[in-house]
Amino acid sequence: MSSQNLSSRRIFILSVLAIFLASTTQAYHTGISGDADNKGETAVAGCTCHSGEPDNSVTVVLDGVPYHYEAGIVYEMKIQLIGGAEIDTSSLTGGFSMLVNIGSLSSSEGFENEVQNWEDDDTRLTHSNAGSQTEERIWHITWTAPESGLGVAEFWISGNTVNGDSIPSALDRWNRVTTSVSEGTDDGKTRTIFSGNGEITPPAPKDTHINLHDMGAPLKAHWLGLLGFGAVVIVIIFCGLFLRYGLSHHSTGRSNLLKLRIKHLRRGDQI
Repeated sequence: MSSQNLSSRRIFILSVLAIFLASTTQAYHTGISGDADNKGETAVAGCTCHSGEPDNSVTVVLDGVPYHYEAGIVYEMKIQLIGGAEIDTSSLTGGFSMLVNIGSLSSSEGFENEVQNWEDDDTRLTHSNAGSQTEERIWHITWTAPESGLGVAEFWISGNTVNGDSIPSALDRWNRVTTSVSEGTDDGKTRTIFSGNGEITPPAPKDTHINLHDMGAPLKAHWLGLLGFGAVVIVIIFCGLFLRYGLSHHSTGRSNLLKLRIKHLRRGDQI
């Protein structure tokens, strides 16, 4: 075999190996579901190709869950991932895999480009390529309740926060949440389900006002101060009226008897 043929074969083998490695290490930025890494349904087992165990620094939030569902009603929900890997808005930020046993999942109106049904299965939902690059790791979805008599609806969600390098590693962190909804009377009230350590940091305020607590004035002390100030104002007003009408030597506002007495005093005919 000539050296040229040997060199060509080596290049071919290296190319195939590179493609294989790339396909096994690249993130699933176009969505994921099913048994992706031979460890069970991704929505249930979790994103184990990134890390073997879930991380409670990631909070998986499912908002808009009804207390009971009624047949055929479409419920608007929202999935959000908080914490985990730092968000790199110039690259991938994260994704999710969701599974429900009854009913059907889909995207909310206006957000069709961010989520998709996995292999046209309406019980499975995942992010799309555009959805893997959301700035706040939020996905708007809907769940259509099934026909009556099918029992309890079970939801499974795994959410993965990534650092944006497209390579699964311990730098990526994930968690999962499960919940259930039984059939019954829907009163319109919803709840928020989440997993994680619950240490959710609220966003920074957009304006520049100073919080009273930051000024060293607790809220109760602030209101007590206002009440004290109001009491002082009322006392001042009362004293002013008292001085005006209670001690004045003029007859304005006095009783008829007092007017008569002042009249006698001024004429000098008192006894």
